[in-house]
Amino acid sequence: MPADTSPLLLGPLLRFVGEHEATIWVETTHAARVEVHLDERSWSAATFVVEDHHYALVVVTDLEPGQEYEYTVTVDTEPVWPMPDSPFPPSSIQTLQRSRPTRLAFGSCRTSVPHDEEYHRSHGVDALRTMALAMAKGSAERPDAVALLGDQVYADETSPAMLDFITSRRDTSKPPYEEIKDYVEYAHLYRLAWSEPAIRWVLSVLPSAMIFDDHDIRDDWNSSWAWRQEMNRTSWWHERLVAGLSSYWVYQHIGNLAPEELAQDEVWRLVGDRTDAAPGEADITQELRALAVRVDQDPTAYRWSYTRALGESNLIMLDSRAARVLEPDRRSMLDVDELAWLDEQLVGGVQHLFIGTSVPYLLPPGLHDAESIGESLAGPGRGALVRKGAEAVRRTVDLEHWAAFQSGFQEVFDLVLSVAKGERGPAPSTITFLSGDVHHSYVAEVDTSAADVRSRIVQAVCSPIRNPMPLGIRMLMSQMAKSLVRPMRWWAHRTAGVDDPPLTWQLTAGPWFDNNLAVAEVDDDGRGLALSWFTGDLVEGGDPVVRTVSSVRVDGLTAPTGSRDPQGASGG
Repeated sequence: MPADTSPLLLGPLLRFVGEHEATIWVETTHAARVEVHLDERSWSAATFVVEDHHYALVVVTDLEPGQEYEYTVTVDTEPVWPMPDSPFPPSSIQTLQRSRPTRLAFGSCRTSVPHDEEYHRSHGVDALRTMALAMAKGSAERPDAVALLGDQVYADETSPAMLDFITSRRDTSKPPYEEIKDYVEYAHLYRLAWSEPAIRWVLSVLPSAMIFDDHDIRDDWNSSWAWRQEMNRTSWWHERLVAGLSSYWVYQHIGNLAPEELAQDEVWRLVGDRTDAAPGEADITQELRALAVRVDQDPTAYRWSYTRALGESNLIMLDSRAARVLEPDRRSMLDVDELAWLDEQLVGGVQHLFIGTSVPYLLPPGLHDAESIGESLAGPGRGALVRKGAEAVRRTVDLEHWAAFQSGFQEVFDLVLSVAKGERGPAPSTITFLSGDVHHSYVAEVDTSAADVRSRIVQAVCSPIRNPMPLGIRMLMSQMAKSLVRPMRWWAHRTAGVDDPPLTWQLTAGPWFDNNLAVAEVDDDGRGLALSWFTGDLVEGGDPVVRTVSSVRVDGLTAPTGSRDPQGASGG
């Protein structure tokens, strides 16, 4: 069936995959029943509707660990996937197996522009698409999952194709001008991001764990109280935020959750309740809009963070945007409820612990001090001119990562050290923060030589997938990791309100500035971790080819625990 007449508008996306279950997400052109078929078995779901757009999330059950299952999709019994004459291999579900070492891809910041000579010059080669093409040809190994760490879409930097759609429906001389305005435009933005053939195929075979960052909503989202107040005074921000969070829930969030977690979601339950009461299509538009409004007013009203089991390792994916506390006298990256939730999740008893946070937890040391200084200068007790200047610098240079929320940074550091010391069950071999956002990649490691810890504590950053940093800023970022470290430390020591971190860290690899997709791979014996960054190189007359940018080995300090049950673990 030609793509333009297919009832399958977008997808399928393979989202959650465990040992026995999987979820598959689709968008359709109309109300329908969607079926997933494998091994002469099938599972189905009715579509639900948001803002006149139709979606389904099909839960596939009763699978066996460590198996690969090819699948097909029908809409109202009409075959829609795979697409006719597809050049890609059949889509399949590869279930987890605890004895198989984890292989997790990760990265962030991917712009959706054409893959031609013009945009290769301006945006570089798409690292995710390059990896997809290599996987399809069998020249790249398939990861267990990919963690997409923010900026899956850019609501404030629209491409020519997106701008064509916007101008076809409204006047761009009025706010919000050429930025995304409402849910309809967000829906088209996601379609542009996920419909390129290689991207569409790889998202149908590679389970994905996603979290938002600022550009999914708008640059500097929740960077400060002053920023928030300024945005709330505009005529268009309320609708943008409601549309952004509503579409994020539909396109990204529900697929993050395991089926048992999904069943507890307050909005998702409405889909089942209404379908059971009156078979057909449940419209949850108003409830989803109300949730977005409530979340904006009170971050504790809903949790976007979640966990994902990965064989003998765990991934904790943290919301480091919507959960922020912004009042100048009590700034924190995480509100009280979110911090309490993280406290519960940070336990030992796993081989490796991954903490996904869209903005890096450990910045290059000089940049960390610059952001901490900036928070102090923009805070209470400073003169009006100093506060205003510091706020302007904060927004201009994006000084709003964990280091600019010192309270939350210190609290999370203490929790992580507790895990690394074995106080919350057997210590993992490694504790690795996975992040993006900053448009350069690096590895940083905490110096634990003076601490009684049993885990290596590492920050791994992969950014961008496709959105390179300007050359001038690259030079500054390099200096923040090298020659500016001591001057910034000197300044931080002499700035009131800047706390010293519990331990120090330094970059052990990088920075590098290629478009990248990274992979974290656990050793066969479970002890060490290999981190690799891959980019794409153009080949005349052919598809881009994968090139390794850097490989870093992280040897664990302890033997693997062999247990994933933190309730049965003992400290010490």
